[in-house]
Amino acid sequence: MTATKEPGDEPTNRQWGGRFAGGPAAIMRRINASIDFDKRLWAEDIRGSLAHCAMLVAQNILSPQDGAAIAAGLEQIRGEIERGEFAFSEAHEDIHMNIEARLAELIGPVAGRLHTARSRNDQVATDLRLWLRAAIDRLDAAMRELQSALVDRAEAEAATVMPGFTHLQIAQPVTLGHHLLAYFEMLRRDRGRLADCRRRLNESPLGAAALAGTSFPIDRDTTAAALGFERPMANSLDAVSDRDFAVEFLAAAALAGAHLSRLAEEIVIWCSDAFAFIALSDAFTTGSSIMPQKRNPDAAELIRAKTGRLNGALLALLTVFKGLPLAYSKDLQEDKIPVFEAADALELCLAAMTGMVRDLRPDRDRLRAAAGRGFATATDLADWLVRAAGLPFRRAHRVTGAIVKRAETLGVSLAELPLAELQAIEPAATAAVYEVLDPARSVDSRTSYGGTAPARVRAAAAAARQSLARERQGAV
Repeated sequence: MTATKEPGDEPTNRQWGGRFAGGPAAIMRRINASIDFDKRLWAEDIRGSLAHCAMLVAQNILSPQDGAAIAAGLEQIRGEIERGEFAFSEAHEDIHMNIEARLAELIGPVAGRLHTARSRNDQVATDLRLWLRAAIDRLDAAMRELQSALVDRAEAEAATVMPGFTHLQIAQPVTLGHHLLAYFEMLRRDRGRLADCRRRLNESPLGAAALAGTSFPIDRDTTAAALGFERPMANSLDAVSDRDFAVEFLAAAALAGAHLSRLAEEIVIWCSDAFAFIALSDAFTTGSSIMPQKRNPDAAELIRAKTGRLNGALLALLTVFKGLPLAYSKDLQEDKIPVFEAADALELCLAAMTGMVRDLRPDRDRLRAAAGRGFATATDLADWLVRAAGLPFRRAHRVTGAIVKRAETLGVSLAELPLAELQAIEPAATAAVYEVLDPARSVDSRTSYGGTAPARVRAAAAAARQSLARERQGAV
């Protein structure tokens, strides 16, 4: 049933009082409206309004009959939006006024009672916290899936020898499994940062009203509990004006994006003909419009590029936020676009990276051959001279450098350098030194905690898998 309107109920600039004699200019409506982007908060807005309505009834601020009418109207609006039947209007500025205006159409002047002891200032702060809390939960689940993919691949490649790099120069042999588990650890910290952000944002602004609280006998603990918040925020000025929780989220998202970009960059390099360490299927590559032979790792390249969006979102909100006096200013309307864009971009990147990690196929022979280039076992030689010949490490380092130079001059690897050549530089060298010059034996020897030895990698992967399993059991 649609209620009849009464004088003064028109949803115009006059809706918040008789201060305004006329409507806003067209350009004012355009710059002031946020419905194009904040309509994403519709579910949170309805949820917050239902909790507020129930509290008003419980506190005898609102009659049960009016409360029931408001709740029924809000549920009808929820259904309309879910079915795509709701007409969002720029004339009503934002999601809050769009829903309130429709509620007034449905139930009449009673709709205006819902806003008792509440302001759009605490309303929008509550909505954004609710939305971001759910977004963090989705992102955490996506990060966990990527971690699971990395563990699966690390277990399969625990003994796959490859070159490890510093300065993008071949440094020492490692295993592909060990390399991939490094990203597991980065994601673990990324998830921790998001969890910290979620914990800090999980306080309710609702009831702070415009900036000073309210004279009505509201129960903020009840609405906080109804919305899943740990507690109401302690200061009404802080509640409506701070967006540090959004900045913190964007910082965590930007750092997670940087980690994804690093892995994406390595995938791009590894797929190149110059390296050819891995291959991606047609599912995660594209062709060229002119060169039929090309297979381009576009998914990885786009993940790498979207890091710019995440960084930009963080900088945008910091800039909006940096000079605002207490309490609320309309500048804060611009908080949502960067938050929404960052959450969307990061969620998409995580899904794409998970797919690529599961899709990639390493060329184990080529990886192993590359691990033998660049004198990658030079450190093993120096370590052997310390252990077997008793040389101080600094002397062993200089001796090894001279041996590398000799091998380079002769155009051979360390493993191919004749013993006589070795002994000409360091008489203490024996034939036993060749046992440490093989890349596979090199990785086998790296048995320290956190090292690249296959046994260590398998143990680390098993521990990571158990950790993920415990998380899933705890979530059930």
